[in-house]
This record gives sequence, C-alpha cells and structure tokens, in this order.
Amino acid sequence: MCAMDEKVEPFYDEVIHRNPGELEFHQAAREVLTSIGPVLAKHPDFAEHKIIQRICEPERQIIFRVPWQDDRGEVHIQRGFRVEFNSALGPYKGGLRFHPSVNLGIVKFLGFEQIFKNALTELPIGGGKGGSDFNPRGRSDDEIMRFCQSFMTELYRHIGEYTDVPAGDIGVGQREIGYLFGQYKRITNRYESGVLTGKGIVWGGALVRTEATGYGTAFFVDEMLKVRDDSLDGRTVVVSGSGNVAIYAIEKVHQLGGRVVGCSDSDGYVHDPKGIDLELLKQVKEVQRGRIRDYAEQRPNATYVRGGNIWDIPCQVAMPCATQNELTGRDAATLVANGVVAVAEGANMPTTPEGVEVFLDAGVAFGPGKAANAGGVATSALEMQQNASRDRWTFRRTEQRLAEIMADIHELCFATAEEYGMPGNYVAGSNIAGFQRVAGAMVSLGLI
Repeated sequence: MCAMDEKVEPFYDEVIHRNPGELEFHQAAREVLTSIGPVLAKHPDFAEHKIIQRICEPERQIIFRVPWQDDRGEVHIQRGFRVEFNSALGPYKGGLRFHPSVNLGIVKFLGFEQIFKNALTELPIGGGKGGSDFNPRGRSDDEIMRFCQSFMTELYRHIGEYTDVPAGDIGVGQREIGYLFGQYKRITNRYESGVLTGKGIVWGGALVRTEATGYGTAFFVDEMLKVRDDSLDGRTVVVSGSGNVAIYAIEKVHQLGGRVVGCSDSDGYVHDPKGIDLELLKQVKEVQRGRIRDYAEQRPNATYVRGGNIWDIPCQVAMPCATQNELTGRDAATLVANGVVAVAEGANMPTTPEGVEVFLDAGVAFGPGKAANAGGVATSALEMQQNASRDRWTFRRTEQRLAEIMADIHELCFATAEEYGMPGNYVAGSNIAGFQRVAGAMVSLGLI
C-alpha cells in the first residue's frame, strides 16, 4: 500500500494519542487515512471543516454493565458497548458482537469500518457497532435469553428506527435478535420491528438476510473476475470460517460454478478436495452446533487438520470469512505462490496490512471488507425498507436487489480507483468513495 500523505500523518498521530491501546482501531483508521491524501488535494474544504478529525471521533460512545444469572443461580457481570460513530447519511447501522474478545477498541474499529461500508451501499444509513464480552458458546437458551434481556434493558434507551438500528454479528443470530427485540417490545410497549434487523422471517425479517453477507462476498469476487475476463466458474476456492458468512459464501460460490475445497473454525480446518458438502456442513454447524472436525468424521474424503493454517491449501480464490487479522503477510505470500488470482474479505479486516500489501504488489484482485462484505448491511437496509412500508419481498426480488447493489459497489470502487490514478486498487477505491460520500454529507449538515 502507498505511504500516508504527509498532510494526513498529523491526523493519524492524533488518533493514536486520543485512543491509546486501541490497536485494531488504529489499524482501521490508518488503512483509510493512507488513501485519502489525493481527496484532500481535490477537496481542500474537507480540511477546512476538520472532516478527518470529526470522522475519526465517534458521535457517541456508550459503555454499560450487564448483570445476568446462569442456570445454577450464579451472577455474572459483563460489559456492554454501543459506539454510534457517524449519522451523516442516516441512522447508525451496524451489528452487535457477543464474544470474549470484545472491547472498546474492537467495537470502534468495527464501527469506523461500518461508516464507509454503509456509505458504499448508497443507502441512507450511518455507521455504528456494539456488543459485549459475553461468550454464548456452551450456554443454554435460557442463559442467553437472560443475558439478552439484561443487555437490552440498558440498550433500549439509545436505539430506535430513526436513531440507531443494530443487527447481528459474531455470536448474535436470529435467536439472540429475537430475545433482544422481545425485551425491547416489553419495555417500550411498541412493536417497532425496524429497530433491529436480522429478525426471524415470521416476525419481520427479510428473506436473504441470513445469506446476504456470504452471498454478497461471492457476488463481489465474481465482479472483480469479470473485469479481468474471468469468472468463478471452475475455480478452486478456499473459505475460512464455518459460520453464517462462510456457509453462504460457499453456497453462492457453488451456484456460480466454483468449487470450495476448504473451510475452518477456531480449532482447525478441513480440506475436502472433491468440494465441501454444503448440506453436511449446515447440519453440523447450524443444527448440531458442532465443530468442523465433526464434518470430517462424517465425510470420508475430507482431511481435518487440528490447529493448521487453512491458507496452506492451494486455491485460485481465497475468501477470509472468520475474523480480523486472520490472514498475515506470510499467508498472503503462500497464497500468491500457490496461484491465487482473487481475494475477497467476507469478514471485517481479516487481512493484515502486510498481507494486503503482498496481494496488491502481486497484482491479485483484492476486495477489502468494507466493499466485499457490504451485502449484509445492504440487505439489513432492505429489511428496514420492508418494515417501514409494512411490506414483504420475495427471496428472488431481494437477492436480485442484493446482486445489483454489490455490482454497483464494485463499479463505484473500480471507477474511483481509476479516477485517482490507481486502477484496479479496490482498497483505495473503496476508501476514497466512502470517505467522499460521508465527508460531503458532513459539510452539508454544518458543524455538528
């Protein structure tokens, strides 16, 4: 990646000074700020209005205590977060993550990324993120319900259809969204189904929302290949993770003619040369809530490697769909040596800066998360539209709209990179396009 413009460096130094110890947030801010020197040269009014300083400072940061009781009667105290980062384009929009790793720096990095990701969709949504250090793994449904009810008892006063609309993320699926909304309805006495997205289909959820992030990532990588006169058809693909995003990325890759030969979880990975058996994977992960080793035990052709590195599997397309900083510079070099031609991030910032640099230097088509995984939040916005109009769309109509949005995001990033003299650089294209849209709105709204 190119060096940071000297006019921008003081702003980055200020981010580090004002947010000590928040390494993931520093990384996310640096990745965006490295791209926007040419924007400031073209739009000097952005500097005059202190847009960079304002855009790097959340509009509101909420931290709260979440007490809850387990099935044995023991009391636990977790910490809850909601960072409402930027509402220049619409109500704050972004997921809730329940995972032991969650802290303020993680939530701020995710919220900062969300600002620009949401802007790229060109839908009226701002950026935010939240969550808790609660670990749902191994907990009963009743324990998860009690935690969600306690979490929402504080969060409800900060959210609303026109204020802040949370969704799911790691550790937060339809079950958790249901418990959260039930408590919101109970406290407010209002059936505001648009206050949360990722809901169950029978009570206001959008068809394709479950599949949206994974589908969108596959659509995006296919668009990147199209401009190179290529496609996913016949390509060997590796997808990290085996959660919601990974499962539906695999599904759409298969539908587009690709063959996914590997996926993973936190314990290790499986290599299935004949192609991942999607129905078996869904049974293991979505029904049995098992581990990826359980897949290998039921699939004779698959090999399970405990604690192994999934990026050692040779492939032509790589899709990191697990978590941040999972794909390092060394991993990127391995993928390039093995013939990778395209990489699309299904997770948020899963590739380290060193890894991104390796891909860009090698001429690999690299789709950063704020563009490639925007399908989830785009479909959340479509769910908000349906809730607001008391309407319900078919699966086909929603998927078609998702495909159109992802194609438009690709075109916007591709065209912006060319406009600024960096053809094919989707990192620069996505950062610049997202930043310009948010900055323009902030200038129009005045000093707020």
